[in-house]
Amino acid sequence: MMRQYELVERVKRYNPATNEALLNRAYVYAMRAHGTQKRASGDPFFAHPLEVAGILTDLRLDDATIVAAVLHDTVEDTAATLDEISELFSPEIGALVDGLTKLKRLDLVSKRAAQGENFRKLLLAVAADVRVLLVKLADRLHNMRTLHHMPPEKRVRIAEETLDIYAPLAGRMGMQELREELEDLAFRNLKPEIYGTITQRLSDLSTKSERLVESIERDLMAKLSAQGIAAEVTGRRKRPYSIWSKMERKSVAFEQLSDIFGFRVVVEELADCYGALGVVHTSWPMVPGRYKDYISTPKQNDYCSIHTTVIGPKSQRVELQIRTRTMDEVAEYGIAAHAHYKDAAGAIHPKLATESGAYQWLRRTIELLAEGDSPEEFLEHTKLELFQDQVFCFTPKGRLIALPRGATPIDFAYAVHTDVGNSAVGAKINGRMAPLLYELANGDEVEIARSDGQSPPAAWESLVVTGKARAAIRRATRVAVRRQYAGLGRQILDRAFERAGKSFSEDKLRGALPRLARASTEDVFAAVGRGEMFSGDVVKAVYPDFKDERRPAPAPSPTQLGAAGAGRLTLSKDQTMRLTFPGGADGDIARSEAIPIRGLDDDLPVSFAPNGGAVPGDRIVGILTPGIGVTIYPIQSAALAAFDNEPARWLDVRWDVEAGTTERFPAKLALQSINEPGVLAQIAQVIADHDGNIDNVSMKRRTQDFTEITIDLSVWDLKHLTAIIAELRGKRAVARVDRVNG
Repeated sequence: MMRQYELVERVKRYNPATNEALLNRAYVYAMRAHGTQKRASGDPFFAHPLEVAGILTDLRLDDATIVAAVLHDTVEDTAATLDEISELFSPEIGALVDGLTKLKRLDLVSKRAAQGENFRKLLLAVAADVRVLLVKLADRLHNMRTLHHMPPEKRVRIAEETLDIYAPLAGRMGMQELREELEDLAFRNLKPEIYGTITQRLSDLSTKSERLVESIERDLMAKLSAQGIAAEVTGRRKRPYSIWSKMERKSVAFEQLSDIFGFRVVVEELADCYGALGVVHTSWPMVPGRYKDYISTPKQNDYCSIHTTVIGPKSQRVELQIRTRTMDEVAEYGIAAHAHYKDAAGAIHPKLATESGAYQWLRRTIELLAEGDSPEEFLEHTKLELFQDQVFCFTPKGRLIALPRGATPIDFAYAVHTDVGNSAVGAKINGRMAPLLYELANGDEVEIARSDGQSPPAAWESLVVTGKARAAIRRATRVAVRRQYAGLGRQILDRAFERAGKSFSEDKLRGALPRLARASTEDVFAAVGRGEMFSGDVVKAVYPDFKDERRPAPAPSPTQLGAAGAGRLTLSKDQTMRLTFPGGADGDIARSEAIPIRGLDDDLPVSFAPNGGAVPGDRIVGILTPGIGVTIYPIQSAALAAFDNEPARWLDVRWDVEAGTTERFPAKLALQSINEPGVLAQIAQVIADHDGNIDNVSMKRRTQDFTEITIDLSVWDLKHLTAIIAELRGKRAVARVDRVNG
């Protein structure tokens, strides 16, 4: 384990003015906080934050970042608090540690959702201060180096997360050396046999090719020196994960790979890059299509270099990267080597300059957070944005747009602006009309044709490859669906007010919004269209004195509408279906004039769906079973799929229950709760506080941590049931609540 004085010495090597007292204080505080805690390897836990700090000293980071690395696990794993750290060290260090602390007690049962929510928190913290990301990547690197001590299932999960998120993120931040090590460590844990085979074959090949590599290095340096170009030429072999990825991507065998060895040419001046390129291309034939100039067009992560492939000595393909020393440093260390945020002492400046392309990309990614996507969607969008392989296209005005390989003009349109994507109807590629599904190539000039009345089809979501496009299409689809519901709701309300003999206007409705608990008239229209709100309730909200004299009969009682309760359905002369129950209570259910009811006798037994029932506010449908009667289902019931091919059995029925009724109706909830004492009491208390009635409870423990609970309860209506569900979802101990529909 690193000693206290060793940590200070490592920082002093690049920052002689370091605050030794601060580093010593952090060392002692973290060591005491972690106490006798052990890692899975059996080593003291405190060794981990010290190793993370050691990795960051290699990046020459400032004192605050080193201290945050030493303290980064204290809040999560010890009794230390953020307030205490901010007070003892500084608010700046407290903010860094907060950004590195995972969210606790997530109300999410899905590991993917928890992963997405924690990653969302991390990126938000990184957007405020990029040093959070540098500490997090160093933390992940040390965890991967010691991953072999973890149980196999946890090892696989962490390795997959590293390969999916953290390695690509390091690459997008320009930290290629760290990215490659993370990829190889993850690859070794996910596919140990393949990793071992490739490593062995690389070792054998390196032994055979050692003289050839040395020969090419000497040859190239001599040719460059003869032209007055001072250069350092080094040969290096590709890493196992990079080789395996290429074999998978191109479906080739190891023997068919011709670029396992690459050479890096590092020169002093920018002009020397192109001078060296001229020497290389005049000495050996160039492989067509294998030249890329990332100096004139840098990657989004600030990577600058010239790539070319030539047929070198002994007809061997030779891959070359030509760059300056500064470019080489940025290529290896990314944002941690960016000249804009090195201070006079050579240490990293706390804030990353806005000129960094990598940081600008990160800011654009954070914009997705404002759209209110679920944690799973956010994780998906971020993964899509982390693609390494890119194409560079241009707008007609010359603006450069970088996109993942495989991107289409739709992705391009959304990259320009969300409004451009939403209104896109066609595209011109290099002056010619092309389909919107055309796969863009490097250098394409793309012009998007737009129409103001256009909205993106939902099918586009499966055709695009960028997270931004996918998120925007989902939002536009949700808006379009809401608009349709609102249009339907407006028509329903127009007819409802007309039947009531009352005038209707949006101004009058706006005055009733507080009584309807809605923020806008559009919300009311959409709620009515979705069946979440009764049109009669809206009429009464606008005209409180209105009495609906068309529905004098009382609503059925809960015992009459229970799963086992049965009644008689008759068709009266005024085209109203009447529910008649034992004991004399009856009620009317209005039937649509537009849909005939086939096969009705004078009397039919009526019952409700046995699994979950239905409550006022649900859209309901009746299913006619000859010789048995009619079963009432909520429209969202999965059981209705069994009757898709029997339209003659479907009856259009509607609720006719007076607002404020005290009658209750059956519903069923499925909950997943954390397995701890008092959870059932909390759940029962919520239902009691909302005046719900529990009829039956069953519990089943699925895992050590979670218990599945099924509750049959009685409620007044859908609004009442929704309030109970919302309150239950707000409880820390309840991981998930779903309504069970018959």
